[in-house]
Formats: sequence, structure tokens, C-alpha cells
Amino acid sequence: MGLIQIGRHEKDGELDIITTSLEKVVNWARKGSLWPMTFGLACCAIEMIAAVSSRYDMDRYGAGVFRASPRQSDLMIVAGTVCRRMAPVIRKIYDQMPEPKYVIAMGSCATSGNIYDSYSVVQGVDRFVPVDIYVPGCPPTPEALFDGILKLQERIMQKRVFVKQPEQVKNA
Repeated sequence: MGLIQIGRHEKDGELDIITTSLEKVVNWARKGSLWPMTFGLACCAIEMIAAVSSRYDMDRYGAGVFRASPRQSDLMIVAGTVCRRMAPVIRKIYDQMPEPKYVIAMGSCATSGNIYDSYSVVQGVDRFVPVDIYVPGCPPTPEALFDGILKLQERIMQKRVFVKQPEQVKNA
């Protein structure tokens, strides 16, 4: 457990002390600074784009800075129908993202292929990348995407942060 001193909140001049763990602080910082990688493939992408507009303002959830580079993002939102020719591209982009990385499958096409049961449509992105949160709907509303982001943030707060022990650092 570590001690963190927070500024003066009382008129008496005493410093307030909050006791927390390093793990909770790191997870709190991670959940509040998600940088999504946009991967809009079909009509769900329009709803994803609407989620960052001034009407919905996804930035208030800590996930509004969309990145065009996988090396600068930690959240991939796959929105729409994934064809077999696009699957290796999505996997390559996923592999280029830094750890920890998260995936949201947005819409029924990304989660299960929807009505497109053909040879050219992948029946869910979880066949080639690990998915953390599924957002249902055809197309899902921006509010449904926000619900998925909030659920992902809850999961992030439950994650364990790996801290190397001093003997592991010497051997590395």
C-alpha cells in the first residue's frame, strides 16, 4: 500500500491523505485515458463517429481521442462487417498496438456476422483477435457504445498490474 498526499481541502491547512495501492492508481489512469483505434467498416462506423460528436461527446468517458496509428492506441473498436480479406489486416493492426490493448466488437456484424452467412464474411472478429466487450445492435446506438466503454473500464479496474521483483530485474 502506498500513501498519496492530495492538496489542501480543509480550511485548517491539514493535508488530506488517501491510502491506495499502486495497482489501483495505474488502472484508474488506464481506464481514464483510452485511445481508440478506429476501424469502421460499415454502417456501425457512422454510429461510432456520431459518438464523438458534440451531441454525445465520448471524450467525457476518457476515450475521445481517436488515433489513426495503431502504435498510439490501446483500444480497437471494430465496427461493421468484416470480410475475409480484411481479417489479416485487422490482425496485423492489432499486433502493432502496445500492451495493454483492448478490443470492442461493435454491432451484430462484428460480433457474429449477422445475416451475412457467406464464405466472404467472417462470423465474428473473435475468430482472429481476442474481444473484450461485445456491443450488440444493428447498428448499435452511441449510447450502446458508451455502455461498452463503461463495461471495459470496469474490467480495466479489476486487472492485475505486473510489477517485476528486484531479482527478476537483475536476471532480465
